[in-house]
Amino acid sequence: MNEIDKKLTDKEVRPTAMRTLVYQQLAKQNTAVALTDIELAFTKADRTTLYRTVKTFEEKGIVHQIDDGTGISKYALCEPGCNCEIENDLHLHFHCSNCDKTVCLTEHKIPQISLPDGYVAEDVNLVVKGICSDCSGS
Repeated sequence: MNEIDKKLTDKEVRPTAMRTLVYQQLAKQNTAVALTDIELAFTKADRTTLYRTVKTFEEKGIVHQIDDGTGISKYALCEPGCNCEIENDLHLHFHCSNCDKTVCLTEHKIPQISLPDGYVAEDVNLVVKGICSDCSGS
């Protein structure tokens, strides 16, 4: 069993050929990608199959969805050991207003937020917007 198949199996996802290819494509990226970006990489694949693959990955904690304010959901692979838990695994995202890329800043964790009694958090997303290091020349 190869490394990707093991990662999928460990998350209780059957490693089909398409799932392995989508995982490889996501692993090659250093930014979060939209479903349309994945579709462009697999021009001969069925759009529904790609969508279902990404949604399965999201449900099983292989990828996380990022709402960067552009109106287009983006996806990025979860870091090793991530369970996408609100209490433990939240990190910053950065959206560059110049090149339109969104990146996970996994080393910068979002601090624990306490909500008033009766409130239950289902999702937390913190996106910093500005100019990335590539565009700023830093």
